[in-house]
Amino acid sequence: MRAAGWLTGDAFRPSRAGRAPDALNLREFCIAVPGRTPAWRDDAATRGPARAPGARVRPGRAPADFSRPMTTRTDSAYLLGDLLKNVSRSFYLTLRVLPDGMRDPVGLAYLLARAADTIADTALVAPDRRAALLSELRDEVEQLGDGVALSRALEDVTRMQTDSHEHVLLGSMEPMLALLRAQPDADRASIRKVVATLTAGMVFDLRTFPDEQSGRVASLRTRDELDRYTYLVAGCVGEFWTDMTGMHTPAARGWNLPDMVEKGIRFGKALQMTNILRDCAKDLRIGRCYLPDDVLGAHGLSVADLMLPDASARARGVLVDLLRVTLDQYRDACLYTVAIPRRFVRLRLACLWPIMIGLETLELLAGHDAWLDPAKPAKVPRKRVYRIMASSLALVGSNKAIRARMTALSDAVSAHLVQPVTR
Repeated sequence: MRAAGWLTGDAFRPSRAGRAPDALNLREFCIAVPGRTPAWRDDAATRGPARAPGARVRPGRAPADFSRPMTTRTDSAYLLGDLLKNVSRSFYLTLRVLPDGMRDPVGLAYLLARAADTIADTALVAPDRRAALLSELRDEVEQLGDGVALSRALEDVTRMQTDSHEHVLLGSMEPMLALLRAQPDADRASIRKVVATLTAGMVFDLRTFPDEQSGRVASLRTRDELDRYTYLVAGCVGEFWTDMTGMHTPAARGWNLPDMVEKGIRFGKALQMTNILRDCAKDLRIGRCYLPDDVLGAHGLSVADLMLPDASARARGVLVDLLRVTLDQYRDACLYTVAIPRRFVRLRLACLWPIMIGLETLELLAGHDAWLDPAKPAKVPRKRVYRIMASSLALVGSNKAIRARMTALSDAVSAHLVQPVTR
């Protein structure tokens, strides 16, 4: 599914069709790096090759051996340590640099969201059944259930996982829910809210779009529906992140919290929009068009036109329109970052990385003459991602330097929007 990268740690993970951008998933990073699984799960704003029919299989990885029974550890140290690290090493490493009070609730929210995402992406299971299982998971989280019935319902889906770590993850619903019940009241309420919202977004995705192998394509109807969708799968993570920061760190002292929550929501939406635009060509091939009908219609296009050989040129106006929307959201993401006191270096870096990678992804898209060709994705190279992260160390302590870099990146995108595409 296409969920927010912030929580599922997908902001910077190799993407799969129907997922958030590889270099933009905060789900795999820390603050949402854009993505379709809930934009939480992209290893930050990039996504990889289209998913093959059937179960989740990663290229180059042999199927897991489940011939011997697998045991499930129930202690919190294992769940928030080895299990989380095995499921997403990049998110685990990010978690290690968070303030102490944030680690457990953010880590647990990630695990629950990742479990939901795993269910949503198990293509061997019919979409209606995936949606029903996600609704069961959401109910268990909201009602603080024990997970016994849910675990039984998930047995077949658990067996289908070719990744041994995700197999263990789905088999750990009962201890994860027990850990949820043990959280302080305020943390528990925030976790329940964000997981319920993310799963609602996944259910919406499954019920809005056809089966990945059906050969049919469906689209969102309006800008408002797109905006709502990006909240469900990514914006809510920015809201959660802001709540966690407010509850657990002195960084939020002096914040206008409602204003920061709104900026955090737009931060998440920016990452998700980046994923949507970057992965549009691949998503179309599995039946999903996140570009709304009213936007397409305003440029004289239909969904079918997006699959034609000259689609990239004909839909240039659509791309420019939505890039401007996304750029405006990134401006709030920058304001969010500089509102964090300068001494909180780790929190600032967790924001800077996805913003910088996301804006460079937008620049690639804005200058791309074949953005709707699935063979030519606009992807920030991994080496460039590392250089961005290294360069951020010189910026993180200065609001002036951050604003200057963000302005330069935004201006580079805007310059492409008023010039003919040259490549």
